[in-house]
Amino acid sequence: MDTELFKKIRRIQIQTTHLAEDILAGAYHSAFKGKGMEFEEVREYQPGDEVRHIDWNVTARMNHPFVKNFKEEREMTIVLLVDISSSTRFGSQSLLKKELIAEIGAVLAFSAIKNQDRVGLILFSDQIELYLAPKKGTRHVLRVVRELLAFSPQHHGTDLNAALAFFGKVQQRTAICFLLSDFLTEGYEHQVKLISKAHDLISIAVRDPFEQSFPPLGLLNLHDLEQNTTSCIDTNKAPGHFQQTAKKNFEEVQHAMKAAGGDFVEIQTGQPYVPVLRKFFKIRAMKR
Repeated sequence: MDTELFKKIRRIQIQTTHLAEDILAGAYHSAFKGKGMEFEEVREYQPGDEVRHIDWNVTARMNHPFVKNFKEEREMTIVLLVDISSSTRFGSQSLLKKELIAEIGAVLAFSAIKNQDRVGLILFSDQIELYLAPKKGTRHVLRVVRELLAFSPQHHGTDLNAALAFFGKVQQRTAICFLLSDFLTEGYEHQVKLISKAHDLISIAVRDPFEQSFPPLGLLNLHDLEQNTTSCIDTNKAPGHFQQTAKKNFEEVQHAMKAAGGDFVEIQTGQPYVPVLRKFFKIRAMKR
């Protein structure tokens, strides 16, 4: 690992650990419930305890009522399904979309690890670029963060349908899947429905302001990073193809997630993302 990358990972670790602790101030923990309840101990009965929790064997031996105490089984599996296609290399603000996606992914990974959850990573373009099976531990999450920041994809396009299908194949047990993408693609609605039936799917759409309102700058040559084509657009007269495509794809993913019962979050490259995540976690916790 070169020195510059190490410094960047260290900076992200310090920054995102702080942000993770901020988000974890009840929001993340409350938003995601464990798989059930597990036995912890037997203790003496106290007024208000449920009768159904009385341990009759211990009660008979001690000649005094005792109850079984349970705690929530918190351990969960979090999988980050991350789009690293060429369209994420765009950005008109201080961060490119890919940089913001990587930082959000790092915050989620550190939040999960601090909550004793397992974390996995799938990086995809129009191919599966990298798969890290879910594991625990700081060493593993640092590997996840390193790949988020430094991995260089071999392909340029986006195939979200194939990425979701791969996730469904390798993740047999129920997991929480954070899908981070700019969603400049289509044809994935059926897979979204299939994944949402077996897993908890949360889509985080990272967008740039220029994808919604391109400034009137006259004639511009706009380059499609995925198709490697260039088009001349008069931005004074009508929105460019890039803007129209982004709007259409954004509306489609909103509709697909709503129809499948999944969650959807939008984050802009020009806005602080922590308040958005915290608000989402709090709203989600109130619904559970």
